[in-house]
Amino acid sequence: MKRICDLMFAMLASLCLMVPFVLVFLLVRITSQGPALYWSDRVGRDNKVFKMPKFRSMKVDTPVVATHLLGNPDDFLTPVGSFLRKSSLDELPQLWSILKGDMSFVGPRPALYNQADLIALRTKYGVHQLAPGLTGWAQINGRDELPIPQKVALDVEYLRMRSFWTDIKILFLTVFKVIRRDGVSH
Repeated sequence: MKRICDLMFAMLASLCLMVPFVLVFLLVRITSQGPALYWSDRVGRDNKVFKMPKFRSMKVDTPVVATHLLGNPDDFLTPVGSFLRKSSLDELPQLWSILKGDMSFVGPRPALYNQADLIALRTKYGVHQLAPGLTGWAQINGRDELPIPQKVALDVEYLRMRSFWTDIKILFLTVFKVIRRDGVSH
């Protein structure tokens, strides 16, 4: 049921967001060198690595680490990078990952392939069994501001309470978090 809902909603969202998608694509290409899309190696269900697309908000030569681990992340942002991240428009291409089946709309955010501490904790508590999400329980309860143990505790809560109505609630609350730009580090 969840997969069918993901497919239908992703197809509808892709059609509705086609114009913003093209505009952001062009904005990234015009304001910085390199491709408009960045394909990041992420850890998905059962710890399988997949390629997740995002609109590129960082310069091409940025080290592949979580943003909070960069000395001064602002030095690596493209001219429109801060706007893309704060508005969450950089996430639009992840609709492709949902259509492909690598992600769901709701689930734990996919870890970077090199976030061994996050991956190990999620595996220890069974969270790795879930498809990663565009948004999740941890995102509406702190987003980028959460330390890894707290993020995983929230992922475990989601694992235990997940349901169709919980996902609807998370999606609804995500819209308000994005509009208010709550918990966005850069």
